[in-house]
Amino acid sequence: MENTTRRKFIKTTTQALGALPFLHPLQTLSQIPDNLDDTFPVYLFSKHLQFLDYRTAGEKASEMGFAGLDLTVRPGGHVLPENVVEDLPKAIEEIKKGGSQCHLMTTAVDNADDPVDAKVLEVASQQGITHYRCNWFRYDENQPMPDTLKEHTQTIKSLSKLNRSLSLKGCYQNHSGTWVGASIWEVKALLEQADKEYFGAQYDIRHAMVEGGLSWENGLRLIKDHIKSIALKDYKWENVGGRWKVINVPLGEGMVDFKKYFSLLKAYKINVPVILHAEYPLGGASHGKSEISVSPEVVYTALKKDLKKAEQLWEEA
Repeated sequence: MENTTRRKFIKTTTQALGALPFLHPLQTLSQIPDNLDDTFPVYLFSKHLQFLDYRTAGEKASEMGFAGLDLTVRPGGHVLPENVVEDLPKAIEEIKKGGSQCHLMTTAVDNADDPVDAKVLEVASQQGITHYRCNWFRYDENQPMPDTLKEHTQTIKSLSKLNRSLSLKGCYQNHSGTWVGASIWEVKALLEQADKEYFGAQYDIRHAMVEGGLSWENGLRLIKDHIKSIALKDYKWENVGGRWKVINVPLGEGMVDFKKYFSLLKAYKINVPVILHAEYPLGGASHGKSEISVSPEVVYTALKKDLKKAEQLWEEA
């Protein structure tokens, strides 16, 4: 996208009565400068750059036009939870030296009383992280599903209390399948007893549409006041070997109605960090591999294309 188009995009959406969801998490509308230039603060999920070291990941994210990284701080991630005290400060410092920011992280945190989980959040808070995504929960096959959901609700409540003490915002992502949270109604139930300011939802439109079909708009309306971050990705249904499967595709090439979705975000004035995910085949980068089977340029080109498509779809919504 040319520079003039980027400036037009920022100017137009910033004027939309505070509806822009692509804002830096530490900014408010009153703090947005007039000279935003080419800024388009969408974060990149660092899972897709785990074949790079911290500084290079920061450099490439910046070169592609992303505001920074949503850093994976979990088993198999850029930072391992057990090494968080030493490695997270180093990772964030190196990412900044590469020209990017790091205010978001994706974790496996699921227990406020677990020493490792608590330490991950403590160090993250000290290093300027503002938002994190927690682990997903499973249903216990040996008890009624509502009982399991109630237990997880208490887990979220405890995490929200810890978050308040650390000035962190936690997020639970809706995810298609059989884990807790495939239905937006489950996510809403999980959050019922949480401190609303410090724990909410990471809304994933791809998973919401896979599970919600034509009712996803109701789900968005239900959860809109709890959304703390947004994940962008796309999909389509495809007949593979006689069976219909969900296939991940580049942004704008699938079934997600981004124009309708973005128009609703504007109408609801949802202003939260946005993270781009690329789950379609990218030589292993889509799965967070440390070694990939394609040229890194293939990955960078795909991610830049997705970002530009997001810009275009937002402007058209």
